[in-house]
Amino acid sequence: MRFKFIVLFPIILMVFGLHSQNKQLLYDFYEIPQSLMVNPGVNAQERWHVGVPVISGLSLQAATSGVTVNDLFANDGIDFNVKVRERVLDAMGRRDDFSTTTQIEVISFGYRGRNRPDDYYSFGMYGETDVIVYWPRDLAILAFEGNGGANIGRGFDLGHLNVRGEMVNVFHFGVNRKMNDALTLGVRAKLYSSIFNFKSVNNSGTFSTVPGENNTLANTITADMQLQTAGVEGFIDILEQDGGRRDDLERLFAQRVLLGGNLGVGFDAGFTYKLNPQTTITGSILDVGFIYNTKDIKNYTLQGSASNEGINIFLPEDIDDLGADLWQELVDEIEAAVPFEDNSDGFISFRPLKVYGSIRYDFGQGGKTLSRECGCAINVTESTTTDYYKNSVGGQLFVIKRPLGFQPALTGFYQRRFGRTFTLKTTYTVDKYSFSNVGLGINLQAGPINFYLLGDNLLAYRNIADSHYASLQFGINILSWNDN
Repeated sequence: MRFKFIVLFPIILMVFGLHSQNKQLLYDFYEIPQSLMVNPGVNAQERWHVGVPVISGLSLQAATSGVTVNDLFANDGIDFNVKVRERVLDAMGRRDDFSTTTQIEVISFGYRGRNRPDDYYSFGMYGETDVIVYWPRDLAILAFEGNGGANIGRGFDLGHLNVRGEMVNVFHFGVNRKMNDALTLGVRAKLYSSIFNFKSVNNSGTFSTVPGENNTLANTITADMQLQTAGVEGFIDILEQDGGRRDDLERLFAQRVLLGGNLGVGFDAGFTYKLNPQTTITGSILDVGFIYNTKDIKNYTLQGSASNEGINIFLPEDIDDLGADLWQELVDEIEAAVPFEDNSDGFISFRPLKVYGSIRYDFGQGGKTLSRECGCAINVTESTTTDYYKNSVGGQLFVIKRPLGFQPALTGFYQRRFGRTFTLKTTYTVDKYSFSNVGLGINLQAGPINFYLLGDNLLAYRNIADSHYASLQFGINILSWNDN
């Protein structure tokens, strides 16, 4: 029961978890306070901000680089088994994935130092769930076709099993400093409180079937596989006790959220640099950190090598001994050669490292703004002015570290400002999930109330079931306004 639950858990999260790792619409959208979370060195605008609890930063996304729901379930007259064969088994490779993350900003606020007006301090807490499941191509073919017929002699690669997931609560504190008129730097310290973690990566081994010598077929397995979990068993124990009491689950969850689970540390860093008054480059690196898992550990290993030709029966002398004992002897022999074991060894899990970079060109000057008169327009340094531009164009690069390597995305964008109250940003992104990802973001400043709404891959909204990617981000903040 326990092992089956752990194997299925990534799939459950894949279905219900939603969020976008690449926040290309939010990145360098400096009118939005949450842009500090993707670049601590952004050109921060406000004197202070307070996020509305829980709804100051929400992100929703689902992504698949392979098959879509519509590919399998569209009413197109094609037999379902044919669809599985042509659109899944024949089309998807081991680097295709189903990835998902959820993120909810619980607390968020920041302020500019009274004695150091070039410093902006921000801190808060957010929860994040990140899961990636790579398509286990060889294992799927083995399950669908079996090991007979054309697959005799084929070595099925057990290393195609790659899955990683975690739920973590993050406490953070950042400092954003304007070094001079051209350069702004930022750094953010993070304390991770893990709720649960699991990973099965770097597996190796093969399973093959060949003609046997003493029997029709011989099966050979060589395996070096491991599934590591931390924090999962505690939830399973509660679920197995009378179906799981809700208050017990909530109590354990709250304990893990408030530093009662496995802990870790990390940091973010970023910069903004003006090459000239109209050209700006930015960069950031996020989640350089790890969690040391020592509590509630349960690991499963499968290591060893074995070959067998099934049950050998000699007639007529074995005719009276047929039964369960022969099968049990076969099972015991295989388990002795390739033991399936568990242990409680601690392990380190690294956060999914992310890197951003961009270049932006501003044009369409709308005049100059005096920072002393409007705390929401520029970095606040008393009695200085800055040019105000209505338009921006540029490009962005995003890279995330995944179990099978680095995964990049390239974005072009255009941004239009309508005075100080309304801003639009459009993006076009190319990545492994889509070559036609058009996004649109709006930021509205209504007095002290800041509202933003960011949506990706809008062309796919005509048929979400046929989309490889869908994303939505939104939030509400209260900002400094009219120098208050």
